Amino acid sequence: MEDSLRGGWLRNKLRLQRILTHWRNNVRIRAMAAQVARHAPPVKDHQPVVLFNASTRLEGLSLNAAYAMLTGWSIRLVGTPVIHWGCQAGLRPCVLGTNQRVPSSSPPCPRCIAQSNTIYKGAPVHWFTFQVETELQAALSRLTLEELSLFCYEDLPLGELVLPSLRWILRRHHLQDDEHTRFLYKQYILSAYSMSRQFRHLLAEVQPKAVMVFNGMFYPEAVVRWLSQTSGIRVISHEVGLRPFTGFFTQGEATAYPIAIPPEFELSEQQEARLDCYLEERFQGNFSMAGIRFWPEMHNLGEDFWRRATSFKQVVPVFTNVIFDTSQGHANVTFPHMFAWLDLVLEIIKRHPETLFVIRAHPDEMRLGKESQESVADWAQNRQVEALSNVLLVASQEYFSSYELIQRSKFVMVYNSTIGLEASVLGVPVLCGGKARFTQISTVFFPVTPDEYRLKAEEFLSIEHIRVPDEYRRNARRFLYYQLFCSSLSFENYLQEDRIWRGYVALKPFDWQQLLPENSPTLRVILDGLLCGKSFDEEG
Repeated sequence: MEDSLRGGWLRNKLRLQRILTHWRNNVRIRAMAAQVARHAPPVKDHQPVVLFNASTRLEGLSLNAAYAMLTGWSIRLVGTPVIHWGCQAGLRPCVLGTNQRVPSSSPPCPRCIAQSNTIYKGAPVHWFTFQVETELQAALSRLTLEELSLFCYEDLPLGELVLPSLRWILRRHHLQDDEHTRFLYKQYILSAYSMSRQFRHLLAEVQPKAVMVFNGMFYPEAVVRWLSQTSGIRVISHEVGLRPFTGFFTQGEATAYPIAIPPEFELSEQQEARLDCYLEERFQGNFSMAGIRFWPEMHNLGEDFWRRATSFKQVVPVFTNVIFDTSQGHANVTFPHMFAWLDLVLEIIKRHPETLFVIRAHPDEMRLGKESQESVADWAQNRQVEALSNVLLVASQEYFSSYELIQRSKFVMVYNSTIGLEASVLGVPVLCGGKARFTQISTVFFPVTPDEYRLKAEEFLSIEHIRVPDEYRRNARRFLYYQLFCSSLSFENYLQEDRIWRGYVALKPFDWQQLLPENSPTLRVILDGLLCGKSFDEEG
């Protein structure tokens, strides 16, 4: 009884702390919005920029919601109008508002709309609502899962646009053809179409200069992006960068992280030292992304591991990814999905008992509240991987040093994990199975077919020494530096952790003049990209 009372008291205390923290932040947001409205000059350009990010938060202020809010304020302060495309219970349900266990549950619209009214205060908002389309509802009623995935209505490829969101919220790549999944698929399609009709009217009415969306892969933003691009309007998408409080903006697909590194770009002595400082912290596990720290601690491999490893000719780590992540759609080029790659890797493992393969599940695969329903652990159990004497399966919650393992391996197998780039920086050969951010330039071995992948793996396992082209390590350092310090734009002057929810932020105290592009390298780059079509890269 006493423990129960203490637990209830603690929950109430945390709830009150959250309410107070977010209330204080919203007060600061409203005050800054009022200053922006007061100092914004008369409109110089009648073509507005449309901002939309329904899939990045419900209440509170997420990183990407903050990036859009700060960008919108800055745009208004240079005399360009901004229109926020706002959801007023228009998605039934939205992605973040989906109850995975009870898909028919209503999303928390009142709290979300209240937060939108705070973030959009003083700026024009065009709200969209949910409008039932009975003909579409009837057309969807008897479709199978496969038919839903291929479904087009009028000119909209709705099944394709919705699919990444469904995979993300259900935490799996291979969807189950059951009533639960089909119901949610249909609701997403109905919501996407309802919003699309209203957004077409907005495009025709305001003829925007550009449209900026979060991510571009979740179904509301994916529809807005598709409609804008087919109308010839530039679309900018944004995502979190690799360093804390940084964002990545692009006219391409933000989740693919397209980076155009100038051919003449080489690291100076100062830049080399800056990158080395970052890598030193990274190799110790001291990093976070989107407010998430993946490694609360990091251990050395230990004597037991190396004692086992000495009974094998060589060690090869295999690094996996989270199968439902929105980046995976870009990765599936050589293989249809990560598990198809793992199946081929398993065939190779069985043919090479002299080699110890260490299969490492991604640390984000079993994150609390986001647990994968189609995990590497499940794959391994179904394939009876642990029965093989030359395999060590490392769970996502085991915090040992992958970097120590890499440095003592013959070569590294990855799908599209960033650790492949880091291994290349360390001078270790990397055999990549999926298209990754860093395969845009020559940094790793990246076969274009499964047969070529198999042949390259067999070659690496059989030869005494693997020759890595000199440009791989050089390009890996160039790419990593450019990704970290040139294409990732810092908002650290404006934001701090809210200390309640991971990945959520609060405004720092700052003067409205700091939102002017001449006073902020980050906002200058973003406004030049949005309004003038320039690159979103900053000098590093």
